[in-house]
Amino acid sequence: MGFVLLILGVALWWAAHLFKRVAPARRAAMGDKGKGAVALVILGAVILMILGYRMADGAFFWGRHPATVGINNLLMLVALYLTSPGPSKGALLYRMRHPMLTGVLLWSVAHLLVNGDVPSFILFGGLGIWTIVEMGVINRAEPDWTPPAKGSLGKDAMFLAISAVLLVVIGYIHLWLGYPAFG
Repeated sequence: MGFVLLILGVALWWAAHLFKRVAPARRAAMGDKGKGAVALVILGAVILMILGYRMADGAFFWGRHPATVGINNLLMLVALYLTSPGPSKGALLYRMRHPMLTGVLLWSVAHLLVNGDVPSFILFGGLGIWTIVEMGVINRAEPDWTPPAKGSLGKDAMFLAISAVLLVVIGYIHLWLGYPAFG
């Protein structure tokens, strides 16, 4: 049952996020109420993914190693920075078109480094592939893109510091849930 919930959650995540690009007229016809409906589907997808991942049990190919834990944590710091407003408000990565999706892709790769089991392949692999598909769909739908104005290095530093604090908080939440993130 865990695999069914997990796969359904990942599929709903894909569908909710791609809906606007795949069926723009249908999404536009829903108006502002459509935002709430999409948000509810995404919330349902997250709940299904959490429940399915915790219930699913599959083949195990690799596990945590001190080196992969360190790489995971470094990738997670970068992923958190990329999903923050830092890239669009700072000076370092303001020309990057999809920082948030790239951050989610790094998040998925980081988690696959330390979780080599089938449920992780479905969850983290499925969401990682989604980011690549989403970037392609966005680029095709909106080929002309103008980067935001260049920000300051101070903003980069501020969002990097916030990302480091958030990494520690998330690490302790993982530990509380039984998944030690720092070794």
